[in-house]
This record gives sequence, C-alpha cells and structure tokens, in this order.
Amino acid sequence: MTTRWLTPEEQRAWRAYLAAARLLDDAIDRNLQQDAGMPHLFYSVLANLSEAPDRRLRMTDLAESLKITRSRLTYAVTRLERDGLVRREDCRWDKRSSIAVLTDEGMAVLERTAPGHVETVRATLFDRLTPEQVRQMEEIFTGVARGLQGDEAQAGADDVPWRRRSSCSGS
Repeated sequence: MTTRWLTPEEQRAWRAYLAAARLLDDAIDRNLQQDAGMPHLFYSVLANLSEAPDRRLRMTDLAESLKITRSRLTYAVTRLERDGLVRREDCRWDKRSSIAVLTDEGMAVLERTAPGHVETVRATLFDRLTPEQVRQMEEIFTGVARGLQGDEAQAGADDVPWRRRSSCSGS
C-alpha cells in the first residue's frame, strides 16, 4: 500500500485548521477561566444540560452529545458536582446508568457566563467570516463529524469516544 501524501494545498489547509482550532480553544478557555473559573468542557456540560428536558441527561447521552469519553465526562461532572453546579441521580430505567442534573446554582453560573462566552465565540470566529463561509463551515464540519461517527448501528465499540471502554466507567 502506498501512502497518500497530502498535496501542498491540503497541507496548507490542514495546518491552517490546526492553528485556528488551537488558537480558538485557547481564547475560549482563557475567557471561561477568567469569567467562570472553569474550562470550556465544564461550560459545555452546563450548556448541554441547560438545553435538555428538565435540565437532565443520562451520562452516556451527555458524553455522546459532547463527543467525549465517558471517563472524561465523569471527571468533569465530579468536579462540577463538588462545586454544586451539577448533581447525579440514579437512572430509574437503566440501573447501569446515572443522570446528570443541572442545579439552580449551575444554571445561574451559566446565565452569568453565557454572554461573555458568546461574545468571545463571535469575536474570535464568526465576525471574521462571511455568511457564506459560515454556511460552508457548517456543511464541512457536519460532513466530517458524520464520517467520523460512521453508521452507529454498524460502528464498533471503539469507533466513537462515548462508547469506548476505559478502566474508569463513567456511565
């Protein structure tokens, strides 16, 4: 099998993506650390729970929504629990699972933090793009995500992060 090396154009696009992704992650993390004392992942947990019915999600579903491993989610939820922003409950219909619930205090933190977070995302990304580029960005990354997730019915256990086994089970 021969290696399919990137063309010069693909190499430039790949490196531009990496640079932008790292700089965006850094800008968003710095803003959230300053405004709420938490990293982007913790904010994302709160935001996802705030959008769920009754502000609660099964841990496995939350990991899938965030596209992270269950053990990484368990770590984040444990820290958020310690701060009183999230609590866990037993899942009545699946004894192997637990439910993450956004507390009123967690919702208050999210409501205080969201305006600054949105402004950071807008200033660092969307203000630099045309409406057509925003549409293209959505199309591109939706296609990439679909391709990486594959057909979940046929995907193996290790094909997506939220299904991976680890020594520390988070759901």
